[in-house]
Amino acid sequence: MKLLRVGDKGKEKPSVLDKDGKIRDISSQVKDLNPDNLNFQTISKLKDIDLSLLPELSKSERIGPCITKPGKFVAIGLNFSDHAAESNLPVPSEPIMFMKATSSINGPNDNIEILPDSKKLDWEVELGIVIGKEAKHIKQSESQDYILGYCLVNDVSEREWQIEKMGQWVKGKSHDTYGPIGPYLVTKEDIKDINNLEMFLDVNGERMQTGNTNTMIFNVDTIVSYVSKFMSLQAGDIITTGTPPGVGMGKKPQLFLKAGDKLKLSIENLGEQNSQIVPL
Repeated sequence: MKLLRVGDKGKEKPSVLDKDGKIRDISSQVKDLNPDNLNFQTISKLKDIDLSLLPELSKSERIGPCITKPGKFVAIGLNFSDHAAESNLPVPSEPIMFMKATSSINGPNDNIEILPDSKKLDWEVELGIVIGKEAKHIKQSESQDYILGYCLVNDVSEREWQIEKMGQWVKGKSHDTYGPIGPYLVTKEDIKDINNLEMFLDVNGERMQTGNTNTMIFNVDTIVSYVSKFMSLQAGDIITTGTPPGVGMGKKPQLFLKAGDKLKLSIENLGEQNSQIVPL
């Protein structure tokens, strides 16, 4: 099942893609795709509905973030060994965790802001995990019992703020619009093998990143179990799982985003994002 939210900012309707690729309004069944409703019971309920009887929405409407108001936006860094190498950092022996502010969440095709003093704005195509029920101190073998589905994430990063300023990575990861998610929240039964999905990112039509989730150092089950040992996870929480090589910081010479640049990124079965960098 591919869930999405369609409409103007702040007025999105919860929706689903039916078997014919039509967008169906499910607001009569679910108020919104938020922590109150992102659970296994809601998914089970939606599976029993004849979607063809629900109103059809236009494909020309804006697609918003596939989740609204999650409690947490957790991120895993350096989860591809070749990305660690291009960053001149050692391959981690356990997952590196940081947070993105939930206020950074953005629609998959919405503009991404660049501030006048931003010098090193960068891109990162990533797989996002969506939690479906509370997880706390769980075993790796239990992780799938807590994963509702997956989504495409662009972990937009201002590298000067992230690395050269004092403090932790969160500063370079959290500005408004730095967390595009979606277009879809794809429930896990619709993904044949989450550990073997092709992924890419283009800037202005030029391929920058090519990767596959099968080269992640820590897979999704390991990550969910690991994070749950340090903080409880609730329904609707997002964990984004790291990026393959090809980020601007790793280019020689380094290459960073500027106003007017266009991004296109995708992960197999999770849809595609198309966004533009605009001055704030």
